[in-house]
Amino acid sequence: MATIGTFTRNQDGTFQGSIRTLTLNTKVRFVPTGVAESDKAPDLRAYAGNNGIEFGAAWTKRTKDGARVYHSVKLDDPSFPNPIYASLVETADANTFSLVWSR
Repeated sequence: MATIGTFTRNQDGTFQGSIRTLTLNTKVRFVPTGVAESDKAPDLRAYAGNNGIEFGAAWTKRTKDGARVYHSVKLDDPSFPNPIYASLVETADANTFSLVWSR
C-alpha cells in the first residue's frame, strides 16, 4: 500500500488536499453529501481541482475492532484504465489524513 494523498479536515466536515501518483497530480476536496438517499449512498463526494469535477465518492467505515473510523474511497474517471480504490485514514497528527491506495 502506498500513500497517494494528504488531506486536512475543515470545521465544516470537508477534507482538502491533493493526490499525487505517476499519472495524477490534482487538488481534491471531499465534501459531505448530507442526508443519505439510501444505506449504500456515499457519505462524501470527491471533487477535483478548482472546477469542481466530481470524480469519486467515499463511505464511512469502522475497523474490524470498531476502534477507528476511516473512509473507503473510490475514484474514477474516463481517463483511468481502472477505478482507484483507497482508504482515507487519520494519521498521528491531529486533523491530518492520508489517502492510502490499495489494489
